[in-house]
Amino acid sequence: MGTYLLIQCLAIAVLTSVAWRSIRWITARSPLDNIPGPSSPSFWTGHLSHFFDRHGTQFQSDIAEKYGPVVKMRGELGRPLLYVYDPKALYTMLIREQHVYDEAEVVIKGNYLTFGPGLVSTLGEQHRKQRRMLNPVFSVNNMRYMTPTFYNIAYKLRDALQARLSNGPRELDMLNWMGRASLETIAQAGLGCSLDPLVRDEADKYADAIKAVVPTYYQLTMLLQLLPHVWKLGPKWLQRRVVELLPSPQLKKMTEIVDCIEAKSIEIYNAKKVALEQGDDAVAQQIAERKDIMSILMRANQAASEKDRLSEEEMIAQMSTFLVAGVDTTSNILSKVIDRLTERLDLQTKLREEVTEAFRDGDLEYDQLVQLLYLDAVCRETLRLDAPANIISRQPTQDVVLPLSKPIRGLDGTWMQEVPIPRGTGLFVGVWGSNRNKELWGDDAMEWKPERWLSPLPRALVDAQIPGVATHLMTFIGGGRSCIGFKFAELNMKVSLSVLIRAFRFGPSGKPIVWNAAAVRYPTVGTESNVAELPIKVGLI
Repeated sequence: MGTYLLIQCLAIAVLTSVAWRSIRWITARSPLDNIPGPSSPSFWTGHLSHFFDRHGTQFQSDIAEKYGPVVKMRGELGRPLLYVYDPKALYTMLIREQHVYDEAEVVIKGNYLTFGPGLVSTLGEQHRKQRRMLNPVFSVNNMRYMTPTFYNIAYKLRDALQARLSNGPRELDMLNWMGRASLETIAQAGLGCSLDPLVRDEADKYADAIKAVVPTYYQLTMLLQLLPHVWKLGPKWLQRRVVELLPSPQLKKMTEIVDCIEAKSIEIYNAKKVALEQGDDAVAQQIAERKDIMSILMRANQAASEKDRLSEEEMIAQMSTFLVAGVDTTSNILSKVIDRLTERLDLQTKLREEVTEAFRDGDLEYDQLVQLLYLDAVCRETLRLDAPANIISRQPTQDVVLPLSKPIRGLDGTWMQEVPIPRGTGLFVGVWGSNRNKELWGDDAMEWKPERWLSPLPRALVDAQIPGVATHLMTFIGGGRSCIGFKFAELNMKVSLSVLIRAFRFGPSGKPIVWNAAAVRYPTVGTESNVAELPIKVGLI
């Protein structure tokens, strides 16, 4: 009874805090009031219910296209927000003053509760320490080493698909197959183990949990706004108890998913740790020779000084982080490439001809593969137009003034070359807006045209100096919190496509495919179903 009373008191304190902050937002005049943007449809949810809705692609597109590179939005209870894709502003946020623009509090705390203290859940020196230790695994040299592993899994995927086409072309769910292959690729290259050898169609609790994280997490978007308040309730056991008492089936499912992933990650980690501690020479030698993420971490952590060493909790968190962060993003962008190629059979043929000729004498090594121009163009153009993750946020830790590349006209008619932003304001990094900005990419910015990468890019784009780690693209963002695995993802795309395009022809299924807005965009058949799938007609070459 005492626990329930305590929780009730804490809940009242949280609601009081939220109400007080809302009153301040409503009554205080904000320097953002002069920024153009759409009128808020709801005091309670602002624009968030539209922005985060799975059918919100059009709204997100309208935000970027209709109001310019800096757009005022509203969050829950009238909280002011900004959507930003001005190049100079992005450079300031992500690189020049990245120490001021932290990941949004709700994101960091949500990631921490999901994955533990891993790379996407930490800030400041702890984050920088983890990144220094993880950087070597994603070097070009290590990509060269990993390339045969990528080919091995791509050929297993090819064989699995071929076995299902012995009686002629048929419809296959390519999202499911790309998800299975991506999981196995990241498991082998990331953890040094196998999770799905692609030979059985049997459910696996751990694999299913990994695939369920993103869609389940996204269903909790509005509820997650309360996380910063739950975080203040006290020790972890109390936070957990409060979460368990909330009447949300999705939250209950998310808790079960997190428990499953954590248990398996601990099991994998402990197996290697015990083998090393007990002097299992065979396992120790295997770990010493491997360059998967887990093996590199174990070796680097053993060699590091005590102050630089990661805790076991941090080590285990990296495993869950990379599996979950890598599976959906990689599989969904690969699925999108195939979806695009079914719409342009002429370009599919062109890609097949380039790859077939290049692979005439056998598999290409890393440096040869990355030099295939049309394959590179197809991948880049899909990453530009169809960035899998385009809901990225930041939050200044102090009052700031954000400079702009070009002045914007305020609602009162004045021109602004910079925008004063109060501490704690939510900022959305405009990945979609930057990658599709007609002023930089040209009037055909909304078209999927791989050929644009085979000619000199527009001067305006080159001069804009987009601060992304992938040249001219914001898909993997930039700065100290950029996607550490973007080279890994690009290699996975190119190896998989080079194998599949030589073996299969991909055609439309005739069903209406809709790509839904989410933390990672995903396809469904029509707008009513929320089952993630991509039916494609597949035939043998």
